Amino acid sequence: MHESGMSLKKVAEFVELCKLGDSSKADSVDSNALAKRTESNPLFNGIPSVKLNNGIFMPILSFGTLKLGSQKETQQYVEQALEVGFQLFDTAQSYGNEEGVGYTLKNTLNRGLKREELFITAKLFKANASKEKAQKSYEESCKKLGIDYADLFLIHQPVNDTYAAYRGMIKLYNAKKVRAIGVSNFDNARLMDFVQNQAIKPAVNQVECHPYFQQIEAQKFMQELDVQMEAWSPLKQARDNILQDKTLLNIGKKHNKSVAQVILRYIVQRGIVTIVASKKIAHMRENFGIFDFTLSAQDMAKIAKLDTPTKMLDHNNPATIKWLNEREIGQSLKR
Repeated sequence: MHESGMSLKKVAEFVELCKLGDSSKADSVDSNALAKRTESNPLFNGIPSVKLNNGIFMPILSFGTLKLGSQKETQQYVEQALEVGFQLFDTAQSYGNEEGVGYTLKNTLNRGLKREELFITAKLFKANASKEKAQKSYEESCKKLGIDYADLFLIHQPVNDTYAAYRGMIKLYNAKKVRAIGVSNFDNARLMDFVQNQAIKPAVNQVECHPYFQQIEAQKFMQELDVQMEAWSPLKQARDNILQDKTLLNIGKKHNKSVAQVILRYIVQRGIVTIVASKKIAHMRENFGIFDFTLSAQDMAKIAKLDTPTKMLDHNNPATIKWLNEREIGQSLKR
């Protein structure tokens, strides 16, 4: 175990802390969802974990690998994230840095960390969205990442032949080459269609989620389908002065926590797996330090009121779909 990870005693205390908050409930969010939906898992240093619909456990907090720079820089930041205690790493073919992540993972595993103590997500690039290419590109990703299997393999964007690609992913799952499969950036209608027309239900749907676009109804819908919601860009990439929001600042002051910690805590406390990235180890530690406090129902209700209908990336916008189909590996999304 990493020294910076949470002990099982600490996580037990944390879960009890979640249960103790104010008994009143926010109208729009469940302030007690984390305690209800998570369990401690000794493989993940006691970090709360959600159980996916196929029975495997997934840590509630993930380190993102988008925009980490060169392969060498990526290697450095992933090493630091491991030192801090992160064990879930979110990767993608489109990020163009799987080798950098893989170099660190291989070195870490060679130094004694067990493979089952890591949770690695890989994501399918749109150009590989066919039954045959999905399987081949997955194997290539695993090779670059230095692992024999990924814990989770997602369709990254709802473009190209996602239905055929997912059938290829089902084949990988049935062959026990990947532990779980799912989707990313699927709206409720598309997710419903997938659930009805695919042999295996997606385990995860990774979507945009932050205080200014909270996906409250989408989360309820996913819960009804037994699909785990995972949040990307929970800090909204520090846009729109979200880190200076007065409501969040006041709540942070109350708990002696930063706005970033309040945001991450809010999303995690809703029972949503959350991806956060940073190039600074101080921020990594800050982002990881969200398991020693809980937000009250009143705190949760105040943050829920910050919600707006505006998202950074609109997958119902033809211009967005055009860009996603024209995008090359390594190109950042234009938001």
